[in-house]
Amino acid sequence: MSAPFLWIVLPFIAGALILFLLSEKNSAYIGGAISIILALIALLIPIDTALLLGSVSIKISPAIQFFGRSFELSTADGPLLAVIYGLAALWFFGTEASSTAHRFVSLGLMIIALLTASIAVEPFLYAALILEMAAMLVVPLLIPLYQRPGRGVVRFIIYQTLAMPFILFSGWMLAGVEASPGDVSTIIQSGVMLSMGFAFLFAVFPLYNWIPQLMEETPPYATGFLLWALPTFTVIFALGFLDRYTWLRNTPQIADAILFSGVIMTATGGIFGALQRHLGRILGYAAIAEAGLLLLALGLRSFDLVNIVFLTLIPRGLELSVWALALSIIKRKAYPLKFSDVQGLARKYPVAVGALVIAHLSVAGFPLLAGFPSRLALWQELSVQSLAASFWVFLGLLGLLIAAVRTLAAFVMAGEDSKWEMNESWTQAAMLGVGVLGIFLLGIFPQVLQPFLSSLPALFEHLVQ
Repeated sequence: MSAPFLWIVLPFIAGALILFLLSEKNSAYIGGAISIILALIALLIPIDTALLLGSVSIKISPAIQFFGRSFELSTADGPLLAVIYGLAALWFFGTEASSTAHRFVSLGLMIIALLTASIAVEPFLYAALILEMAAMLVVPLLIPLYQRPGRGVVRFIIYQTLAMPFILFSGWMLAGVEASPGDVSTIIQSGVMLSMGFAFLFAVFPLYNWIPQLMEETPPYATGFLLWALPTFTVIFALGFLDRYTWLRNTPQIADAILFSGVIMTATGGIFGALQRHLGRILGYAAIAEAGLLLLALGLRSFDLVNIVFLTLIPRGLELSVWALALSIIKRKAYPLKFSDVQGLARKYPVAVGALVIAHLSVAGFPLLAGFPSRLALWQELSVQSLAASFWVFLGLLGLLIAAVRTLAAFVMAGEDSKWEMNESWTQAAMLGVGVLGIFLLGIFPQVLQPFLSSLPALFEHLVQ
């Protein structure tokens, strides 16, 4: 059996079968179980290495050919696949608690399979086409069949589509740069084209206006999954570019542009988030600020660049899943999630409110929570390069902290005669409890991520030299 078949074709087929054959309740368990199994296989069985189990020899071959294109997953991809499918399992198990199980799990599995294909395809520029296919598959996940798409969904698909030609055209020009590295005009043109493509993919300021709109128009849990999955694979795609093209990672102007974009996104996301009075829009701006932190990590001139990127990426999936699940539970009682609608809900939904606030504080980099170690590592490296950038990043995270305090204040505004209740189901309380426990464990014991962080830099050999 080949690795691409196991981690791309198999989950895609499973997603299609779940859509047509399984009920809503069973789809959450089946989809989560499939993801857990794939994560464990990636963690325990090395790719392209023969294992002898009794008289049976097992070997997962690394590559497969499809329509003239090669899809290849190496041994170094194992920890990354384990992280991706492990976090995906967390999202899928949470779908029953958010009442979005059936179509979410099936389409989610197919989206993860396509995104995995984007990091396996050779030539790797075809990843832009696969990312576009995954973006199109996100639309039916966000919008029911009988509902017209809102402005946020339309802008999302337009921006994702605009990114594709820029990246493909820049890839064609990069081949010319490799052939004649002294051609300054070609280098500038390819750099500009590549920057435009990734600006649309990353939703760099001011191209992120669709994210807060999307959080108002669509289910929070589905949108949270989108805000986790696509940026995660876009970051891996960007790391691949930096690893393959020496002139990209050695050009100070490009590193400065990436760093500046990250600073702008983190600062504006945090400041705008502090000014919002809608819980969904606050989550959207927090996701923008965290995407800015990923860009900051990509712009660092450090040998620890890859470690810092993945130290930010791994807790991000846990934080967003807990936050989005809590928000989807609260939305059933307090549509449309304005501060005036959620006053006093801390006494009626204590578990959901507590989980939401803890996830929010983790994104803001509060000590002893999952987001703190990555922020600390990022600040240590950033302070050496630019104190001004460090100040604006601090300002953005301070804005997120202010938004968390304002959110908590809205939740606890209740009359003295209000009684404490627990309206979450046991499934919802259990899922939120597991997520909150994970946030505390990753914050107090970040060394549990070390086995993954020590293996992931092998994917990008030139960036860690």
